[in-house]
Amino acid sequence: MTRLHHRDPVPATLRGAVIALGNFDGFHLGHQKVVAEAVDWARHEGRPAIVATFDPHPVRHFAPQVPPFRLTTLDQREELFAAAGAEAMLVFDFDGALAETEAEDFVGDLLARHLGAAGVVTGEDFTFGRGRRGTVALLAEEGVRHGIAARTVGPVDLGGSVVSSSRIRDALKAGDCETATRLMTRPFAVRGMVRHGDKRGREIGYPTANLELGTYLRPRYGIYAVTGRVIPGSGPGAGGTGALLKGAANLGVRPQFEPPKEWLEPYFFDFDGDLYGREIEVALHHFLRPEARFDSVDALQAQMTADCARARELLGA
Repeated sequence: MTRLHHRDPVPATLRGAVIALGNFDGFHLGHQKVVAEAVDWARHEGRPAIVATFDPHPVRHFAPQVPPFRLTTLDQREELFAAAGAEAMLVFDFDGALAETEAEDFVGDLLARHLGAAGVVTGEDFTFGRGRRGTVALLAEEGVRHGIAARTVGPVDLGGSVVSSSRIRDALKAGDCETATRLMTRPFAVRGMVRHGDKRGREIGYPTANLELGTYLRPRYGIYAVTGRVIPGSGPGAGGTGALLKGAANLGVRPQFEPPKEWLEPYFFDFDGDLYGREIEVALHHFLRPEARFDSVDALQAQMTADCARARELLGA
């Protein structure tokens, strides 16, 4: 898949594309419906399909003090968009200049002249341009002036409520992995480079792979049943492990040990390979219990044994 940034020259093969336009963080059922409309439309007319996303999220520009809330990284979104049938991902690099772009100029200068879009698909609530003045009605009106057809896609209802990134975030902050999985059609997953820690897990018989959470949303701190995979071509040795890894993970600040440090620490069952310096993705399937401080290391080990047994049961390991 081709990755473009909105100020890059657009290859001739990608001009005349149908663009699915939105944030698409989490790429949930509603996002998938928008992208499916764009891909089907593009294929029907023999055009390329491009999925556009904004990074960093506009909220990060306007309210930098907001705690981390991302559900996906750009790399994760690129894989998801490719699997949905798009030929390219277009990244709108959200900065002051883009924030101050008038809605009419966003359509005429960016979408029409620079990107050469033939069609655009958005959700019904999509807004754009300075002061969020651009609406789907304005997009359709300006599109006519510049030869861009516009379509909108309605929201998806699941369980009596609209599917949204906010609903997914609320579920994860409550430790409700199952709801998040239904809304996204896959588990929430953290991707990152395995870092060296203080080897506490190894000392007590449960060696872990340590991941920083970075810009990801912080789900409820606690113990999770997880799966993991090594990203092919990352770090020493390249390639992947060839298998889906199953395990249990602590997400939080490890109250048993000092000083507190926030990690996602998966322990993978029946795995003794070296993951340091490798990029892995860890998916949260089930919340098992909150973090806790134990009276002794022996008590902690006994609880970890029980946690791993429960995770094995839930994951069918």
